[in-house]
Amino acid sequence: MAAGRDATPPGTISRRADRLQNILGRTQAGAKNKLKMVIEETRSLDITKAGKYTVGTWMDMWFENYAKVKARPSSHQTCLGYIDNHIKPSIGKIPLEKLTSLELQKLYKKLLNSGRIDRVESKRQPKGLSSKTERNIHQIIASAMKLAKEQKIIATDPTVGCALPKLEHREMKTLPVEQLTSFLREAKDSGIFEMYYVELATGLRRGELLGLKWEDIDFEYGNLGVKRQIARINGEVVEAPLKTKNAYRTLPLAEDTIDVLKQQKKKIGSSPWVFPSPTGGPISPDSVLHMLHRVLKRAGLPMVRFHDLRHTFATLALQNGVDIKTVSGMLGHFWAGFTLDTYAHVTTSAQKESAKTMEKVLTAAL
Repeated sequence: MAAGRDATPPGTISRRADRLQNILGRTQAGAKNKLKMVIEETRSLDITKAGKYTVGTWMDMWFENYAKVKARPSSHQTCLGYIDNHIKPSIGKIPLEKLTSLELQKLYKKLLNSGRIDRVESKRQPKGLSSKTERNIHQIIASAMKLAKEQKIIATDPTVGCALPKLEHREMKTLPVEQLTSFLREAKDSGIFEMYYVELATGLRRGELLGLKWEDIDFEYGNLGVKRQIARINGEVVEAPLKTKNAYRTLPLAEDTIDVLKQQKKKIGSSPWVFPSPTGGPISPDSVLHMLHRVLKRAGLPMVRFHDLRHTFATLALQNGVDIKTVSGMLGHFWAGFTLDTYAHVTTSAQKESAKTMEKVLTAAL
């Protein structure tokens, strides 16, 4: 056998034969065209790499040399968890070039029905993964397959055309104005009033709130700089960069919020963190959520996520006349259209009220 491109490993020849046997078309001409395309695709493969990887070994290669470079450090553990807990156990042993869309669809169906890992904290949760988690897993596989195709290790991308579950619409919850008094009173009795007051006054993400340092607060000019977040990475609570460049922002503070922050500064002493843990370091994001649920339970209020306090801020701001672009900037959203979509129910309600107001004006004029 001649050296060079014709020196194809026997295993690769076998795989090519498998593909050629499965060429179908409605007409003879159609089948011939497909056959020609497959031959061209396989010719473009790098024969020194084709057949070298399983799905599992390629996912490891992709993660170490690609995902770790592109993704934020706070995303590494999540990504690795998807690979080790869901992808490799199910399809990890399949040769990379033999992975098909059908194999992926079987995986996705399995994850929807029984994909959740058995853990103590997930005992009361559904056995299947959410559609959002499944889409995240698909996105990871798609990124790895795209790289494999670019590296000429596979001829076709099996993730193209996969059917994915529709995203579940999770109903947004907020604390109505009439419940805020009970919530803040209970937060004060629990000794964590300042944290939740600042959250409701600024709409910060949980990690951003916990990442505040006193150097970020300008008491003279009355503003607050959002410069970092606190995240749990590899089991440790650490400082991390913000999600996007829009998340780095400066927010104005009302006089009442400034007074609350001054009280907090006197209360905690010398820690550099605005809301420190008992040991003086940053608070774990999980602990803050547990604290919130305790306050809500004692106040007799429905359970909400910490993120719903951010929704409460945005909803109240929009209901009280703050324009969508300003609210979007304060939330650190990428563009105002996303904010508009997220809070469409609030803006629609405001538009209806505006229409009623105009009706009264015009009726009076008549």
